[in-house]
Amino acid sequence: MGSLNSDQGGSSNRKIRKAAQYVRMSTDHQRYSTENQSDAIARYAEERGYEIIETYSDAGKSGLRITGRDGLTQLLEDIQVGQTNFRTVLVYDISRWGRFQDADESAYYEYICKRAGITVEYCAEQFENDGSPVSTIVKGVKRAMAGEYSRELSQKVFAGQSRLIEMGFRQGGPPGFGLRRMLIDEMGNQKGVLVRGEHKSIQTDRVTLVPGPAEEIAVVNQIFQNFVEDNQSEATIAAELNGKGIKTDLNRDWTPSVVRQLLSNEKYIGNNIWNRNSFKLKKQHVRNTPDNWVRSEGAFEAIVDAGLFAAAKAIFAARAQRYSDEEMLDGLRDALQTHGFLSGFVINEASALPSSGAYQSRFGSLLRAYKLVGFTPDRDYRYIEINKRLRKIHAEIVEDTVHGIEHVGGDVQQDAKTGLLTINHEFSASVIIPRCKQTGTGAYRWNIRLDTSLVPDITVVVRMDQANETPLDYYLLPTEDMTLPKLRLSENNGLSLDAYRYDDLTHFFTMCERTSILEVA
Repeated sequence: MGSLNSDQGGSSNRKIRKAAQYVRMSTDHQRYSTENQSDAIARYAEERGYEIIETYSDAGKSGLRITGRDGLTQLLEDIQVGQTNFRTVLVYDISRWGRFQDADESAYYEYICKRAGITVEYCAEQFENDGSPVSTIVKGVKRAMAGEYSRELSQKVFAGQSRLIEMGFRQGGPPGFGLRRMLIDEMGNQKGVLVRGEHKSIQTDRVTLVPGPAEEIAVVNQIFQNFVEDNQSEATIAAELNGKGIKTDLNRDWTPSVVRQLLSNEKYIGNNIWNRNSFKLKKQHVRNTPDNWVRSEGAFEAIVDAGLFAAAKAIFAARAQRYSDEEMLDGLRDALQTHGFLSGFVINEASALPSSGAYQSRFGSLLRAYKLVGFTPDRDYRYIEINKRLRKIHAEIVEDTVHGIEHVGGDVQQDAKTGLLTINHEFSASVIIPRCKQTGTGAYRWNIRLDTSLVPDITVVVRMDQANETPLDYYLLPTEDMTLPKLRLSENNGLSLDAYRYDDLTHFFTMCERTSILEVA
C-alpha cells in the first residue's frame, strides 16, 4: 500500500509476498461468483501485502468432493511436485475450499499444502488460520457446517422433487417412443410440445407427458400385443420393426434391450416413477428397492391398456423365476465364452438370457454374478460397445450433413474411400466424432486426431455427450489455424478453441450455401 518493491530501488516496511488464489462457484448464490470472490481476495491481498501470481478456478462445480474439480486438483498437484512460485493460497472462505461430507477430507487437502510449506488463508472468515487451538476448533466447526448445509439442501431438494413427481411432472429424460413432453405454465395451461433438445426456460414452468402421434401409439400397442398375445421375443419384435424401417424415438434401430425397456416402463400406463436409482451427495450410485421409489399413478394419459401391461409384467416375472441360479449362471458362462467378456449391454442383447436387472436382483450386483462365472472385469469393456455405436452414429451424421448441404443448394461430393466431403468444388471437409472420456479425477475429455493425410480445409468435430449417446456440440476447425495434429478438448477450452464451437451445424450450412449472381444483384 504505498510500499515499493526492491526491484524499484526503494525500501519498504513490508516485503511483497507471492500468493495464489483458489475460487470456486457452484450454483449457490451470486455472492459466490468467482468475480466476487476474486474482488474480496484482492482486497485481502492488498491489505496483507500479497501479490497474486496464480489463479486456480472451478466454475460451476460442486464442493461435495474433489472429483471433477480440475482447479483444486491442479493446485494440489503443483504443490506436491514443487512447481509453485508462491508460499500462500488465498481462499474466500471454508465453504469455497469445499463442502466435503467428511470434515477430515477438507483438513487433509489443507494438510497437503501445509506439508509442502504452503499456508492456506481464508479471506472472509473471522479468524486467522494460524494453527492456534482456537483456529483449529473454529475450522472444524466451519467444515462441519459446510457439509451440513449440503446435507440439508439435499433433503430439501429431494422433498421438492418428490412433490413434483407426485403432482405428475417429469424430472428430466426423453419422453420415450409414443410419448411427447408437454410444457405447461404454473396455472396448468399447456404451452406447447418440447422437441428433442428443447428445455423449459421459465422456472415456474413444468413438463409432463402427453400421447404422441397416433402412428407411434399404434406401434407401441402392437409391440405389447406381439409380446403378450403372439408370444414373440424382444429380438423378433426388434427385427420386425427394423425391417419395416421404423426408428426409435432417438432415430436409431431397435434392439432387444430397447424393446424390453419399453415393455417394462410404467409411463405407458400413465404412472410417473422416480428415484429408482439415486446418487445423493455424490457419494455412490444406489439401485433403490421398489418401496423407496417415488410414484404417482395416473399422472399421465395412458396409451397402453393396464391389463395388457400387467400381462407383459407377469411374463417378465415368470421368466425370471423360471431360471434357477445355476441356469442363469450357465447362460452367463455361455455369453462369456461367445464374447470373451461380459457387460450389461451383452446380457441385455442376448435373447436367451434374462435382463441385466434380473441378474442384479438375483445376485445382488452384476460384479458378483461375474465373479461366480469366473470373469473379472479388469478393464472397461464399454469402449467396445461405444465404438460400435459411434461408427453407426458417424455414418448417420455424415448422411445428415450431406442432406443439409444439399438442402441449402450446395453441391457436395463424398469420397467413397476416405469419406472426405468436397463442397461446391471450393473447399473440403472431414467429419470426426471423438468420444467422451472421464479422467480419474472425474473431468471429461475429448481426444481429437486431425486427419493430416487428407488435409481437409475444415474439420467438423462432433463432440459426444457424457454418455456418448448424442452430439453435445460442434467445432469447425480450419486446418490452417491448427498447429498440432492432436487436440485434447476439455469442457471449457478458452477462446483459442471455443471460438470455433457451435451448438449445431447451421453456421456450417450457411458456408455451403450458394446464391446466384443474378439473385445477389
